[in-house]
Amino acid sequence: MSARSALLALLSLALAGSLGHDAEAAETREVNVYSYRQPYLIDPLFKKFTDETGIKVNVIYAQKGLIERMEAEGRNSPADVLLTVDVGNLMQAKDADIGQKPNSQELEKEIPAAYRDEDGIWWGLTRRARVVYASKERVKQDQITYEELADPKWRGKICIRSGQHVYNVALIASMIAAHGEAETEQWLKGVKANLARKPAGDDRMQVKGVDSGECDLAVGNTYYMGAMLKNDKEPVQKEWANSVNMLFPNTNERGTHVNLSGAVLAKNAPHRDDAVKLMEFLASDEGQEMYADVNNEYPVKEGVPWSPLVQSWGSFKSDPISLNEVAALRKKASELVDKVGFDDGPSS
Repeated sequence: MSARSALLALLSLALAGSLGHDAEAAETREVNVYSYRQPYLIDPLFKKFTDETGIKVNVIYAQKGLIERMEAEGRNSPADVLLTVDVGNLMQAKDADIGQKPNSQELEKEIPAAYRDEDGIWWGLTRRARVVYASKERVKQDQITYEELADPKWRGKICIRSGQHVYNVALIASMIAAHGEAETEQWLKGVKANLARKPAGDDRMQVKGVDSGECDLAVGNTYYMGAMLKNDKEPVQKEWANSVNMLFPNTNERGTHVNLSGAVLAKNAPHRDDAVKLMEFLASDEGQEMYADVNNEYPVKEGVPWSPLVQSWGSFKSDPISLNEVAALRKKASELVDKVGFDDGPSS
């Protein structure tokens, strides 16, 4: 073989190798998701995304510690997207400096400003309302306000989880935004005095407390109603759900407090472009409808249909306050919880 022929052969092999590598890379496009949301709640969306784009979605699920894990991994983190719930967790991710701006016109168009970070780091995907679950047997009123939870008529009749839980911290922060710190402190003392017991358990356990007669009212998120009604493994939870009516506080006034599930584009995302595509899919009409349906939540985008189950709970007015403002008041809210000794219970 001549030197020219040998060179051409080597170039051909190199080109074939390069094309083969490119083809392999194209076949293995993927996005790595760190998720606080359980796999069964999000797998249907990722399957749909993969079917439409060919991009594989790998998920690592954990109940806690993912933000800290991404911090520790630093530049070596394989994470592309973080999925989490509550504006508190989204702000924690921002404060930990593990996110970056997607710079996506599509996300800016689809997600209202009230439900995304003012600096473009976190993006809301679905909403959940913080409501009052009222005993069908013992509570006859069909309307309530958050302020009324401090009324002495409810003495010994309210169940709620820890005041320091992110869901309640956000609710208290929204009260500070509406009434100021001093008035919210007095309100919190009134709610504490009305508790049936020390705050404990998750939102589901508060509804159980109503069903058992331990309390007449429970504070919880809307999606727990869906989770209980769909729980075939523990049918007793359906009994808990069917023992209460869901009241949307302040829906005839400033509106019911809502919170979010959302996403953050990882600061060191190794598959940045495809990660942005996934976030854009979750923010699309199709993604919004699917995500809200499987999670028994509300889309952040107006005009996207609610699931039949969520529609059955009735319409409500949501508090229009930006969750950026709520997030900024979380520290004060947490301090008030400790100041009044909320988690010590009603007799302290």
